[in-house]
Amino acid sequence: MNAPRDPHPSSTSPPPACAGLPPANLRIRLPDFSFGGALTAEQRDFLDTHGFIRFKGFADRDTVRALVEEVEAIDRRLVAEGRTHIHGVPLLLGTRADGTRYVQRMVFASLFGERLRAFLRDPRFGAILDVAGPGYRIGERERDGLVVNHYRHEPGSTYQRLGWHTDSLRDVFYLEMPRRYLNVGFYLDDSPLSKGGVRLIPGSHRQGLFEMVTRKAYFLDHRPDPDEYALEAEAGDLTIHDGRIWHRVAQATATGDASQRRVMYLPLMSGPLKEKHDGSPTPLYFRLKRLAGY
Repeated sequence: MNAPRDPHPSSTSPPPACAGLPPANLRIRLPDFSFGGALTAEQRDFLDTHGFIRFKGFADRDTVRALVEEVEAIDRRLVAEGRTHIHGVPLLLGTRADGTRYVQRMVFASLFGERLRAFLRDPRFGAILDVAGPGYRIGERERDGLVVNHYRHEPGSTYQRLGWHTDSLRDVFYLEMPRRYLNVGFYLDDSPLSKGGVRLIPGSHRQGLFEMVTRKAYFLDHRPDPDEYALEAEAGDLTIHDGRIWHRVAQATATGDASQRRVMYLPLMSGPLKEKHDGSPTPLYFRLKRLAGY
């Protein structure tokens, strides 16, 4: 049951201060929402107002453990096969301190694992599709499919942080107008402040196209923003953010295994079906990311 708290900023009863939290965390009260058969009016209002939301305990720890086991098995397979791309989308690879290679940005992950495919069939995702808008679907073979981001803070890591960006800019590189869509993240590891994690600028999803393109240097700017919000989560939590919102991934202060942070992102799509295949070209969007070092 959702905590009966006001989802809007409150100047009369701010949440208790926590060392290291940005000021926005003290202005915005994030309830411990739970996910039911449909988003409540309060949950929709929070998402529409701030551009993001978090649901606690979407899946239990046993489910998380099973998904992690499969992700790790797929990781070992892709490394052993020497894969560098899947359906034209590049994989990001890192190296641990012991010299083992691992995939830091895994794409189309559900095409390689039955548990992941079954997870995407969870009927509760239908409620998210309803919020996204008419005609939305989970596109396992579109864009990047199911993505698993694997962040670690260590010398051999390619993915330690990610600069400011919006997800909707990608539409421009596909010769489409940026539109509203929802980015759904499912946490495979706990994500406290010590692991860095997502930082968002609440309300920036309501910006115009000019501000979306020019407000920050895409992927190159890592500087904290005075208005950013630190989104903390635990394994099994589910988050949603509007694709038009400005966000970044902060670098962990912890190192090695203690910094490990893995999040799966579901592909929500609308419009004509554009499935990827082995002959698909690498999108121009990834050239921009490569220039930024990703």
